[in-house]
Order: sequence, then C-alpha cells, then structure tokens
Amino acid sequence: MSTVIHGGTIIDASGQQQADVLIGDDGRIEAVGQNLSGGQHLDAAGCIVSPGFVDLHSHLREPGQEVAETIETGARGGALGGYTALVTMPNTTPTTDCAAVVEQIRTLGKNALCEIVPTAAMTIDRLGQEMAPLGELVDLGIGIFTDDGTGLQDPRLMRRIMEYSTGLSKRLGRPVILAQHCEVEALSKGGYMHEGEWSAKLGIGGQPAEAEELMVSRDIALMRLTGAHMHFQHLSTAGSVELVRVAKAEGLPVTAEATTHHFSLTDAACATFDPVFKVHPPLRTDADVAAVRQGLADGTIDAIATDHAPHTAHDKEHAFDLASPGMLGLETAFSVALEDSGLDLPDILAVMSWKPAVIAGLSDHQGVNVQPGAAANLCVIDPDATWTVSGQAMASRSANTPYEGRTLRGRIRHTIYAGEAVVVDGEAQR
Repeated sequence: MSTVIHGGTIIDASGQQQADVLIGDDGRIEAVGQNLSGGQHLDAAGCIVSPGFVDLHSHLREPGQEVAETIETGARGGALGGYTALVTMPNTTPTTDCAAVVEQIRTLGKNALCEIVPTAAMTIDRLGQEMAPLGELVDLGIGIFTDDGTGLQDPRLMRRIMEYSTGLSKRLGRPVILAQHCEVEALSKGGYMHEGEWSAKLGIGGQPAEAEELMVSRDIALMRLTGAHMHFQHLSTAGSVELVRVAKAEGLPVTAEATTHHFSLTDAACATFDPVFKVHPPLRTDADVAAVRQGLADGTIDAIATDHAPHTAHDKEHAFDLASPGMLGLETAFSVALEDSGLDLPDILAVMSWKPAVIAGLSDHQGVNVQPGAAANLCVIDPDATWTVSGQAMASRSANTPYEGRTLRGRIRHTIYAGEAVVVDGEAQR
C-alpha cells in the first residue's frame, strides 16, 4: 500500500521545501510535490519531514542481557525517537567478536522497527589482549570495530590494529573505522564521576579529564603514523574537543560524536547521589559542556549519538560507586538536542541523520535526500509538541533516564522505515 505524508516541510541536506511525499509499496519515494494522494495518509501539518535518524552508539544488550533490553524493544524505542538505523555496540554476552554472534544479531534484527547495524569488537572478548578476527568480520560486512566501554590500553596492540585496518578497506569497499572509548584506566580507576569541585564536595572518587584526553592524544598520534580512520566516541571534555579540532585541521581521517547527556547535564547533577546520573565517561563541568556544544556548532564533532545504555533497577539501585554506569537515550535524543544543543533545527538534523549515516557506511539508503527513487527511511517531527519524560512509559525494558519528569519540546509524530509507517501519531504500530 502506498503512503502519502501530507502538509509537511521537508528538510534534508539539499535544503528546505514545502511538499507532500508519496511512498510506493516498494519502500521507495515515488514523488515529492503538491496535493499528492496515496493509500495511507499521514498528517504532517506544522511538522518537519526529515531523513530518519542514525544512532552511532546504541547498547541493545542482546544477546545475553535481555533482562535490560532486547533488539526488539530497543528498536521500538529507536523508532519512537525518529531513528531508522541503530549501530549496536559489541559488549554483548557473548561479545560480538565472531561471525556467529554477528549473524545472530542480524537475524534478531530482521523484523525490528528500524535497521540494526552490528559493530564488532577490536579485541577478543574486549579484553585488550589479542586482536579479533577483523578480516573475517570485514568479509561479513562489518565496517566499525570498537571495544566500547573499555578503552584499548596497549598502544602497541592499538597500532597493530590500526595498521591492519587500513589494509582491510579495499575488501570492505570503504574505510574501516576504529571507534574508541577513550579512557586511560590507570588514571580513571577508582573514579565514579568527574574529578573536580563536585567530586571533592561529595566525597566520590573522580575521573580526571586527562584520562580521556591522553588516549585521544595517543590515538591521534597513532593515526598520523598509520593512516587509520578513527572515530572518537562520546567526547566529553574541552581538551578532547580541541585535540580533535586540531587533528581535523591537519587533515587526519578522524570523526567524533557527542552524546545528548554530555551537552545537557553537568557533574552538579551528581549532588543528589542518584546513580541515574552515573555514566562513563562521566558528566563534566559547565566549561566542558560549552566546549562540546561549540564542537557540534563548528563541525569538530560530526554526530550526536545516544550511548543508549539500559540498566535494570537492580543494577542501578545501589550506592553511587557500585551502580552500573549508563543512561537511556533513544526516545529523548531529538528533544534534548532541540532544547540544549544550541544548534538550529537543520543542523540538528544533519548531526542526527545524514552525517552519522556517512560515518556508518549507510549513506546509500539512510540519511538520503527526500527525492523520488530514494529509500523511504524518514521521520516526521512536531517541533512544537511538548511532553513529559517518564522512564516507565518508554519502550525500553529499563527506565534509567536522567530526564525523568522533565518537560521537553519536540516530538516524533511518525517514523517510516523501509517504506513502512512503523510509528504513527507517536504510537509504534507493532
């Protein structure tokens, strides 16, 4: 059945226009114009029609940790948040470091409400001791490797992986990307929030900004040596942003992401001792938040990611130092970006849709301009709608949102994935 999105304002990488969008039953856009008709009618009056969002950093927990999240529930939350593709992290149980787990994730994702794009670990079991079978995984189409949640501590092994990754790009048909969680554990060990004024006041062990910045600096140096393409995950400090800015000016093949919580919350939130605000890297200072926002504004940071990290109440309801780190992000990301990023709407859409689609190697069908023949992966946004955040009301099996009870502006009205309206009027359709 064909679908028409009627009465919206289209914003994509080519600009802005007022037009209807007709989607055929083949999952592609048939026409863009005025007064179009189709079998299913989606009202977009007063709304923005955008290419669907692409999240470079989602923890969907399956296989092995389904009590906190599944691919099905995570994808539903993603669709409700306007996402048509989620790049999933490999810290599953077992680790996504072999063909069998990759294929399991792909099979589980076939019927999900958005595209599921697995990454794989750089090292076996994410232990940082032995390189994973990158060649075998590239042959399966894996294009991003990361030990996310654990920064690779051994610089010699990191160099070897970087050198090897450059030789795999021809086999993949595009650059192999190494995504790094930057944390020098010798400095961060024993720290549960940002090291600074608030950690001293609260008596909570802190992680200094330098724990992140030293690894960013090391990997930029190794990138210069090897030519590998690095993607820095969840940058959180002013120093890290500046290091990436200088690397980009030098012409190095580097990209970076920032999370919504790292430009909307500071370490002062930890004053409540509520473990919902415990996250790695930790919430930082006002100056760091300002630097992350500036990095997004000037293009140093290429994408907004969620680092969607569901945890059960059992894992969160502990003393701050013992609780698991991480926050939900998929359903709130756009609204938080609209409220707190400092970007205007077209720039928000760029860093949530077409720019991350390029990094993920999905730009042939995700984040594409809204035009005839393009894949129909779209979201329809009501920028003026207000809503109150409730973790219990979210699609996730977990409820650990740091924005609980906050009233936000901007809501996803419809999401279309592969031509199917999977969210209509804010409700998931299956």
